[in-house]
Amino acid sequence: MGSSESTLSTSQSQEPVDKITIVSERVEDVDPLFERLKSLKIATPILTSSPVKNSLTDIIMWKSSSSSVPGTLNPEVLLELFSIYHDCKAKKISQRQGEMENKIEVADALAVKVLQHFNFSVSIMRTTAYHLFEGGGRRVERKADRGNQ
Repeated sequence: MGSSESTLSTSQSQEPVDKITIVSERVEDVDPLFERLKSLKIATPILTSSPVKNSLTDIIMWKSSSSSVPGTLNPEVLLELFSIYHDCKAKKISQRQGEMENKIEVADALAVKVLQHFNFSVSIMRTTAYHLFEGGGRRVERKADRGNQ
């Protein structure tokens, strides 16, 4: 079961026979998705309705009116749903908070780098201005020295 064999041969018996053999085996492992489906259990309904609506037609054709009996929620299930919702929101908020902290740290590091580059540029401009000022005074002195000679 699960394996097959096929053979193809040439019609001439004097030459060597060409054969194609295909063997396939069936995997005996069970599909993990199928196992997960089998492990699912039927949960208790969240919303319980009145016993008047038993047939599919009653459910499909049912319209909300003031005279109809509203469904009642199971408080334990509702509490569990709110708890799950709260946990999910708390997880998302903490994740966003972590992302924001990382962005703030990166922005701080970039600000420090920009400040360092700015201070370096100011230092270079001061040094350049000082050298230009000194150099201008020397040119005047040289011109004066050349004029005296």
